[in-house]
Amino acid sequence: MEIWYHAHIDREIESLIKRIHPPRVCIDNDSCRDCTVVKVDSANRKGILLEMVQVLTDLDLIISKSYISSDGGWFMDVFHVTDEAGKKLTDETLMLHIQQELCATRSKGEISRDREGGSDKGEEEEVVGREITAMEMSGMDRTGLLSELSGMLVELGCIVTAATAWTHNDRVACIILVEDESKGGPISDPKRLGLVEEQLENVVAAHRGERKRVRVTRLGAGHTHRERRLHQLMYADRDYESCRACDGDSSGEHKKECDGTHVSVGRCEDKGYLMVNVRSRDRPKLLFDTVCVLTDMQYVVFHAAISSKRSMANQEYYIRHSMGSAGFPSESEKQKLTLCLIAAVERRVSHGLRVDILTENRKGLLSNVTRVLRENGLSISRVEIETEGGKAEGSFFVRDCSGEEVNPNIVELVKQETGGSVVIDHKSPHRLHQSSSSSSSSVINQSKDTVEAKQKFSLGSLLWSRLERLSSGFGPIRS
Repeated sequence: MEIWYHAHIDREIESLIKRIHPPRVCIDNDSCRDCTVVKVDSANRKGILLEMVQVLTDLDLIISKSYISSDGGWFMDVFHVTDEAGKKLTDETLMLHIQQELCATRSKGEISRDREGGSDKGEEEEVVGREITAMEMSGMDRTGLLSELSGMLVELGCIVTAATAWTHNDRVACIILVEDESKGGPISDPKRLGLVEEQLENVVAAHRGERKRVRVTRLGAGHTHRERRLHQLMYADRDYESCRACDGDSSGEHKKECDGTHVSVGRCEDKGYLMVNVRSRDRPKLLFDTVCVLTDMQYVVFHAAISSKRSMANQEYYIRHSMGSAGFPSESEKQKLTLCLIAAVERRVSHGLRVDILTENRKGLLSNVTRVLRENGLSISRVEIETEGGKAEGSFFVRDCSGEEVNPNIVELVKQETGGSVVIDHKSPHRLHQSSSSSSSSVINQSKDTVEAKQKFSLGSLLWSRLERLSSGFGPIRS
């Protein structure tokens, strides 16, 4: 069965090239036995690959293979996808939605440009009068930071509607969406926005010379992809600097049975490409994360082949820098590219015990849950929580600050605070609600991480854990 879809062309807003060559999407369920093949043909433009991949990953589709070619003015891509259960796509509504969204990306180019590249003034002008108040923060991670931030938002009369946070290499980036408690909707008063930002900066309280970023602004509803933005924040915060390349043999090949993240960068002399190979454990959204960092570093993907076998994934890219600089990058630039790709793969890898909650939404919910975790000496390595229709649903990955295993009785304490359903996911410690709508389905073995966590146990870390529990009852001193 093949379904072909051609995007509707609005001649008032579409350019001539779009009218002559509208994007074309084919969904094929016949040519492959165990997956659905999605083929895309379109006139090429900057950022189109990332947008295509983002559409598929936001629907929690698993991409097992992909072939990409965009050398010249035309973009051609083939994705082998399955649903969360590893089955072919059979829902006609879902397939039509995929077709419409992939074609729509052709006309979204100017809207979805990365905000990081613009000036601060331009960003502020862009967001005036739109619908969401967002708090962005990046900096040094510490136990209880999210608890302090969410507690301060409660004091400032802000209701948290969604929150996403990643930690990596002792750095943290988070995005928290809030509404005005008294009026509902976004915070419209510029003075109050400034006050919220000032108070949150006091909470972050970075050491002198330490990198930090706190920004409160109004954003357009539906135009801010939080996972995309978290990649930008962590890249700008240079979390990749603490990464280390996986050791290979003298030829740069992966060691036998090594399941770490391995990146090699070579040259294709006759075409002027950089050849990049990324080998790592397979997981959902891996392709999205890799393309994000290539985009952030201003590299253009001309050809690529992505495949997965058993639990490992192999990604091969042929790229050039978008600035069109002559010659190949220096060794230091190649090293930076290597470390940034490793960081992109590892940011979404979450360690610790996963705790899922589903409860009635109320003021201070995030603050209460994170306070309970902090008071019990637990640090949060990753979190995503959403509210919709009076309900709050989220997932927390937590670790004991002393390096010990997390006491499963924490479920009862969290349940007392939320009054809803609280579940520990023992089987899939890597799974998380990885988009705004639903959760991922891949299960990754974390026995190695558990062993490493136990090895990091020390008397100092145990003492620090107890001090965290003792000090959790004291709030910050503000003049």
